[in-house]
Amino acid sequence: MLVVELVRVLPEWRIWVPRTLEQCQNVGYGSLFIVLLVSAFAGAVTALQAGYQFTGSVPLYMVGAVITESIILELGPVLTALILAGRIGARYAAELGTMRVTEQIDALESLGRNPVSHLLLPRILAGVVMVPVLVALANGVGVLAGWGAAQGSLGITNADFAYGARYFFRSFDLFYSVVKAEVFGVVVTVVPCYVGFTASEGAEGVGRATTTAVVWSSVLILLLDTVLAKVLLPS
Repeated sequence: MLVVELVRVLPEWRIWVPRTLEQCQNVGYGSLFIVLLVSAFAGAVTALQAGYQFTGSVPLYMVGAVITESIILELGPVLTALILAGRIGARYAAELGTMRVTEQIDALESLGRNPVSHLLLPRILAGVVMVPVLVALANGVGVLAGWGAAQGSLGITNADFAYGARYFFRSFDLFYSVVKAEVFGVVVTVVPCYVGFTASEGAEGVGRATTTAVVWSSVLILLLDTVLAKVLLPS
């Protein structure tokens, strides 16, 4: 039913376009700092652990391959999605849940306004548009942080790191990362929007909806991460 409603209100672009731009700022700019910070630490830790495992047994240029592949294929998309599930998912569920239990959504409907085009579609489109952007930035920052950590702690040269980064890299890796980002962008917005939109029972219901949105978004992210790896990655 929700999917049908979302498609049905697409012609009402004068309503949802400006609201989508506003939500894009909330999802993108509002989440940028924490996403990049976590990605930087993830890249640095990956470099340190790879160096610890490889020292004396595997050429150090392989650190570049491990960091690049780990960040682009897994850590960048998944960590970004989990951060957004907590930050954006909780916010959307709480906002919409509060509007539902205080009858603001009912008031919109009584005025002849469609809450789907006013409230739901802009939030979902913002996730679809901005999550891939955040993932791309997270990938870049994660690799750069790993590069810096590898140089500082392992003494790996720029040439060796770049050689390792190119060793296993395929253009498909970027496609795979974007696909995961799009899927996760849908999850971290659709689940909270649906849970918040259908909330009930006052403040307790809003709290329950917020918790449910974050938990189920996180579970679905990890589940779909496994499914996408099985389906898309060559075995």
